[in-house]
Amino acid sequence: MNKLIIPAIIIFAALTRLMPHPPNFTPIIAMGLFGGAYLKDKRWALMLPVVAMLLADLFLGFHGTMIWVYGSLIIITAMGFLLNSGVTLKNGAIATIGGSLLFFLVTNFGVWASGSFYPKTVEGLISCYAAGIPFFGNTLAGSVFYSGLMFFGYEQIRKYLPMVPDTIQE
Repeated sequence: MNKLIIPAIIIFAALTRLMPHPPNFTPIIAMGLFGGAYLKDKRWALMLPVVAMLLADLFLGFHGTMIWVYGSLIIITAMGFLLNSGVTLKNGAIATIGGSLLFFLVTNFGVWASGSFYPKTVEGLISCYAAGIPFFGNTLAGSVFYSGLMFFGYEQIRKYLPMVPDTIQE
């Protein structure tokens, strides 16, 4: 069973990016946090969101700010490492909100720094962040929804099926 968990999560995340959905309402941040918290092999945890994004981007197309997106997901997954001492509602919520905020700040900075749409001034950076606010709402909503689904779901499975491990071996 353990050998199927990582491929299943990657395929699920990639498919949710390919299906119609509100912009940025995806499980990618939640998946990074979940992998960081529950995957014993931290290399797999770090690769999980990146591989899912790469798989979906093969169909959606690549763009100039991917390094910022993928880099932020690696940092968010590392934030999930801090949860592996025990996921609570409080620290899970803090990580989910913090991960969403980090994603917003890093990726919008990347749009500003890498692109030519905004002037390379403080005003240009502020304009870039302001333009990203509607997307942040969806990022946060998607992260909260999918984090709840993944973390609560896994804990409920562990509660009722004692043979399910505390961490996922890979």
